[in-house]
Amino acid sequence: MLEEVPAVKVVRYEPAEGEGFNFSRLINFGAANSDGKYLLLLNNDTEVITRSWIEELLMFVQREDVGAAGCKLYYEDYSIQHAGIVIGLGAHRTAGHTHYKLSKDNLGYMGRLWYAQDVSAVTGACLMVSRADFDAVGGFDESFAVALNDVDFCLKLRQLGRLNIFTPFAELFHYESASRGNDTDGSSAERAGRYEAEAERFRQRWKKELEAGDPYYNPNFSLDYSNYRLETNFAMVSE
Repeated sequence: MLEEVPAVKVVRYEPAEGEGFNFSRLINFGAANSDGKYLLLLNNDTEVITRSWIEELLMFVQREDVGAAGCKLYYEDYSIQHAGIVIGLGAHRTAGHTHYKLSKDNLGYMGRLWYAQDVSAVTGACLMVSRADFDAVGGFDESFAVALNDVDFCLKLRQLGRLNIFTPFAELFHYESASRGNDTDGSSAERAGRYEAEAERFRQRWKKELEAGDPYYNPNFSLDYSNYRLETNFAMVSE
């Protein structure tokens, strides 16, 4: 259908023999074959809810101080899949989604599910960025074939001095990993091993930033939960 639309250009990536799936390579290939001023990354397992979603993202990335803009993503039951990413969050201490699995009507911590805000990273499932900034950071790092490539990309934008923004006013469904399956569910030893390797590479590359803590996440909150739960394992210091 898309190939019949005059304003649309469709390109297909042909992997080399024996080459595995590499999301970052696909993104870079698509960017290299496009000529727009702004790039929109959009998974094939998404479905649009908000009519003006592109405009809501574009209004931010047109700003010179903004790198990536990401939207509010829901699972099929309208629970939260993505509302911004915190580095260091989760069992692997790499990065995790805040407000995960909360209901659509939930206000979130201090109402954060209902206003646009700066975050360390947004998911590549739906991400808009200017071509200039994409090129300035060298696009996606292809050593992150599946996991954490979007977070790595966003942190490179922050190194460039850009802000990354989550907006709840662009809403989509994201049927997460519907096409390929989940790399973290343990169903495939090969996939699980690759995820662990990419997680370790991420922890080493961004060690300084991880040790400093996410600048948009209070250190009094636990990194084991996505719902802004207070840390309970406080150390007692005596003088």
